[in-house]
Amino acid sequence: MKEEFLVLVNENKGIIYRISRIYGVTEADREDLFQEILLNLWKGYASFRNESKFSTWLYRIALNTCITAFRKKSRILGTMSIEEKHHQIPDNTGNADYNEESRLLYQAIGKLDKLEKAIIILYLEEKNYEEIAEIAGITPNHAGVKITRIKAKLRQYLNHENI
Repeated sequence: MKEEFLVLVNENKGIIYRISRIYGVTEADREDLFQEILLNLWKGYASFRNESKFSTWLYRIALNTCITAFRKKSRILGTMSIEEKHHQIPDNTGNADYNEESRLLYQAIGKLDKLEKAIIILYLEEKNYEEIAEIAGITPNHAGVKITRIKAKLRQYLNHENI
């Protein structure tokens, strides 16, 4: 079970990294969130019933973990022992795709409320409205409306930054 879990988490660690990046203010916050998400995934893995894709379940756990941590100003995070080879967070700072526009986008996303952040992360991950709705606990129509409003907010934030 442990090996299967580690394989699935390593295949999807980019999701965890991106969610941690959106919700974590400092690098230490991001690392703490990453570890807390891993811990919660491990705790819940035995109850994962394969009724949805692993990535859908992972998103739900990761977003709930970040939202809960966001609510608690002072959080005490547990740690989990994972071999170093399994805990390599991808470094996007050297990536050609990570540029000034990406930095500004992440900065604008950081201004959104917690549900809006969750929805836009899923949208940027190219999830369809049904998947977004399932993970966020809303209807597909509401997901579409929220995405339209979030895009408008982001455009407003980004246009304000470029003035």
